[in-house]
Amino acid sequence: MAIFLNKDSKVIVQGMTGATGMKHTKLMLGDGTNIVGGVNPRKAGTEVDFDGTSVPVFGSVKEAMEKTGANVSVLFVPPAFSKAAVIEAIDAEIPLAVVITEGIAVHDSAAFWAYAKSKGNKTRIIGPNCPGLITPGQSNAGIIPGDITKPGRIGLVSKSGTLTYQMMYELRDIGFSSAVGIGGDPVIGTTHIDALAAFEADPDTDLIVMIGEIGGDAEERAADFIKENVTKPVVGYVAGFTAPEGKTMGHAGAIVSGSSGTAQAKKEALEAAGVKVGKTPTETAELARELLAG
Repeated sequence: MAIFLNKDSKVIVQGMTGATGMKHTKLMLGDGTNIVGGVNPRKAGTEVDFDGTSVPVFGSVKEAMEKTGANVSVLFVPPAFSKAAVIEAIDAEIPLAVVITEGIAVHDSAAFWAYAKSKGNKTRIIGPNCPGLITPGQSNAGIIPGDITKPGRIGLVSKSGTLTYQMMYELRDIGFSSAVGIGGDPVIGTTHIDALAAFEADPDTDLIVMIGEIGGDAEERAADFIKENVTKPVVGYVAGFTAPEGKTMGHAGAIVSGSSGTAQAKKEALEAAGVKVGKTPTETAELARELLAG
């Protein structure tokens, strides 16, 4: 089992023929991802060779789905064109769109999020500004390094790409059922709560690690959800304890106003919901080990 992505997932790459798309398509193929096509209207009908694996290029997401049965799209599309690319994926009703692109205008993200909702949420959006998701040993949709962990019983959901990689490496000997990087922008598709619900329902996930960061109230809302709906143990980490008030830190969503959105407030909300929260990623990993050891 896995959440959102597994060995049977058929993946297309929007923006595959660009430099970033080419690089990460090659890496995803190396991790065993079943990439069945790329999308670029200007290069439709051609093929791209990745070390002996030939991947066809289609003119649209709809055509790629019709020809290949694709059910996942990973987007490496420049910010100015990302809104149109995501809307194309939504119109084609692809079940999962993973938006890696950083720097998409918040207005554009809000627009395609609202559009997906208006269409009945038939397309799950992960991101934008995220590392994607990986089910180790099965499939990798995004830019998470595939060689830093192995299959296991931990589910990971994280706002931060870098901290996703660190946590996976810290717990590499135990391994992960799935790891989902949801992104740190103010408007994102899949949330902590969505991933928590999926991990709660996944019989192959025994423990959940949740990584948050300063800004907004996503972690507080996740804490409320955990209190009411999650029976599995949850370990947390919140980045940004030393961040100055009122300053955007790294992610566009990481901004604090007064006591709202601070790391301390989020830590307290999570602990009140029974989540063990580490002061550092390493301490968080140790908490996970202790819980799994029983």
